[in-house]
Amino acid sequence: QVQLVESGGGLVQAGASLRLSCAASGRSISSYTMGWFRQAPGKEREFVTAISRSGNNVYYADSVKGRFTISRDNTKNTVSLQMNSLKFEDTAVYYCVASGMPWTTVLSAFQSWGQGIQVTVSS
Repeated sequence: QVQLVESGGGLVQAGASLRLSCAASGRSISSYTMGWFRQAPGKEREFVTAISRSGNNVYYADSVKGRFTISRDNTKNTVSLQMNSLKFEDTAVYYCVASGMPWTTVLSAFQSWGQGIQVTVSS
């Protein structure tokens, strides 16, 4: 399995931007659908976004569409999540995830998870 480590989280004010990065090791991410999930206090983990192996296909949850952008660099084995116009309700622990399936957005299909990183948006 591929190992994932997130970075770039922190505390920001509503309306600000933040960029999360995910560094992969152990295997090339070129064989994986990559994505991000998040979990807010007291809530279940929810899908945020996913990107296909080549990067040609991306999908976003309605709650982040138009504000978040996922990207990947298979040569650097990294995935990024640019988050703009952050809202209080974006506060959560964000997880970088990887799936061996050619395309999926289903939580159970993502076998590899990072340790998570906290993003806090103050209102």
